[in-house]
Amino acid sequence: MSDETQAKTAETPAAAAETTTTRPDRPERPERPAGERRGPRPGGQGGPGGSRGKFFRRKKVCKFCTEKIDAIPYRDVRLLSGFVAERGKIIPRRLTGVCTTHQRRLTRAIKQARNIALLPFATRF
Repeated sequence: MSDETQAKTAETPAAAAETTTTRPDRPERPERPAGERRGPRPGGQGGPGGSRGKFFRRKKVCKFCTEKIDAIPYRDVRLLSGFVAERGKIIPRRLTGVCTTHQRRLTRAIKQARNIALLPFATRF
């Protein structure tokens, strides 16, 4: 039994070497010295050295705090549908900019509206 497993492991690196040969459908990449780094990607902004002043992203402000809306009505379908994606998922607060307390109230209102069939749980394909 141990001879069989040793024979299989001996064959595996050889088989792997055969599969990693050069592929004719892909062009060869130019060789780079080991310590050389790539330059920044075109159009990219992320990463540690990112955003070099291409555009300024405004800080998101809670819509309900600025308009001083305390209670979020579950019957206001137009308001709630702005916080629900096409597929029926609730959009997270990092995308909408709603504060934590209002996001919780908004989630509760959306779920209430779904239960009484004002909003769909999911869209049909």
